[in-house]
Amino acid sequence: MDTTTADPLVGRLVDGRYRIESRIARGGMATVYLALDIRLDRTVALKVMHSSLAEDPAFVRRFIGEAKSVASLSHPNVVHVFDQGTDNDVVYLSMEYVPGRTLRDILRDRGRLPAREALEIMIPVLAALGAAHQAGLVHRDVKPENVLMTDDGRVKVVDFGLARAIEATNQTRTGVMIGTIAYMAPEQVTLGAADVRSDVYAAGIMLFELVTGQQPYDGQTPMSVAYRHVHDTVPAPSSLVPEVPPLIDTLVAHATAREPDARPADATAMLVAAVDAHRMLPRTTDPRMTAPSMSHSQPHARTVSAAPSMPQAAPPHTMIQPREEMPKRRGFRPNWFLVVLAAVMVVAVGLTGWFFAQPELVHVPELVGKNLELARKTAVAAGLKVQEAKGENDEKTAEGLVLRTDPVAGAEVEKGGTITLVPSLGPKRVAVPNTAGMSGDEARNAIAVAGLTVGVVKRLASQQVERDKVIRTSPQVGEKVREGAKVDIYVSAGLVMPDVGGMPKDEAAGYLGGQGFQVQVNEVDDDAEPCTVIAQTPKAKSEVNPGAQVMITVARCQDFWNWFRGDDDEARDDQQFALVPVVIGKDVKDARAELQALGFKVRVQRLGNRGVVQFQRPLPNSERPQGSTVVLWQ
Repeated sequence: MDTTTADPLVGRLVDGRYRIESRIARGGMATVYLALDIRLDRTVALKVMHSSLAEDPAFVRRFIGEAKSVASLSHPNVVHVFDQGTDNDVVYLSMEYVPGRTLRDILRDRGRLPAREALEIMIPVLAALGAAHQAGLVHRDVKPENVLMTDDGRVKVVDFGLARAIEATNQTRTGVMIGTIAYMAPEQVTLGAADVRSDVYAAGIMLFELVTGQQPYDGQTPMSVAYRHVHDTVPAPSSLVPEVPPLIDTLVAHATAREPDARPADATAMLVAAVDAHRMLPRTTDPRMTAPSMSHSQPHARTVSAAPSMPQAAPPHTMIQPREEMPKRRGFRPNWFLVVLAAVMVVAVGLTGWFFAQPELVHVPELVGKNLELARKTAVAAGLKVQEAKGENDEKTAEGLVLRTDPVAGAEVEKGGTITLVPSLGPKRVAVPNTAGMSGDEARNAIAVAGLTVGVVKRLASQQVERDKVIRTSPQVGEKVREGAKVDIYVSAGLVMPDVGGMPKDEAAGYLGGQGFQVQVNEVDDDAEPCTVIAQTPKAKSEVNPGAQVMITVARCQDFWNWFRGDDDEARDDQQFALVPVVIGKDVKDARAELQALGFKVRVQRLGNRGVVQFQRPLPNSERPQGSTVVLWQ
């Protein structure tokens, strides 16, 4: 039975835009169709999620967010995502259509691959993963099924972000997990967490499979395979296939270390190691790869004879006799046929020579995004010479890959001509300069010279750093950030005048004296609580220099009990009183809760950043009406 014909989506116009032509493949999470985008008149691959996933609102929300992130990723070795949408029961992803086969199909047909060929597949895979890692994306499901090999030999990685969307749902069916458990890093199994080093682990397992023709672990159940990922060390490929070079063993061992910190930092780091390994591998002659005969390899070659194929002209001495031997005639008449024939011969010879003198032209291959060494080999194989220009920084192209070529891909160049490769130096990162101790203007200048931008300038109290000098920056000194990034500056405000309003006279004077201030006390008549600070100069929170003169104004220290009771003793007799507890030395939050539980209101004033009660008012163990305010200084 033709499953394509029976598929209800074939022939349907999805979202009023994509007409589904046929079914390409069906996997554990989605079905891929060949479709025509009628709006842009182009062929696309339409990945339609299975209904069990499409019915999960959490998955759909996460899937849309991941699709937006992946759509921003542009790399020649990544299958480009064009669009995402829903149409009733259909949740779809519109992607670049890549005719060809998966790496799994190739492994199934050919078995294990030679080391050099395996690396030549892994290098563009790692380049794609490296670009994703630079953009903050993690693939989470690196495996041969997600690597496409195009008909013209290009390598494309697909399904970025889909595994993360699946993780956010409760879709943990065995059918979904069996296909990926063989490539899961130990931390994915034990913690369910994945980062760029998890992709590196999966890439190492895939390289193992390419050179050995099998996965490192097998088991009766997925859980038994997962157990071995967590507890076993991936064996050296050469233990299964002795011909595998030690360089491959080392690369696999580094990528599949059980501890994430022991692996390459990301796919770009593994890419560098893979390129080095490819460069150092000895070249071997494979009879299957020898050049075909000239008649096949150069179908346009022509054999040039010693003379053009045409009637032979007589030697000159047979055509022109000496004058004395020429027969006497009344007049000489030229043979016009011979004249025309000679002219045709001259033109023919000239055209023949011009034709064979024309240079053979070749097209510049697509090299952008390829590893530099691989691009050089590709160009040489196409009959071109290569020169390398000075590298340039690029935010989207990893270090060591081709950023652009001159001439561009597709241009015609004389065979044997030279093209220029411009390598990428990767994203440019600038170290944050050390501006500690500089003035604000000096720090601004140093940050600008480093190629960065000054962000927010904040002033902080500091007894250690001189006033108006830089304390620190954010990001910190030495941290590498993108060129032009903003750097916040924190400048010392020196000493900041504490707020001692409402504090008892002796405690306020003692605290300020301990901070290095010269304190004067001025008592005045006031209705405020006796012996408490009612004003201060300089004002609270103003910037001051060490040793500055400070004046505190306090209410005159009259008899406290008479002030408290006043003339309204009868009214006070009706109030509920509570004993103010000792909260000095306690955490401010705990002190507040304790006082509020007794019916007091609480006001907190900041002296420093300790978070601990240093002073309190009213004094501990004094009785106060419930509902009155207790002031805490921290």
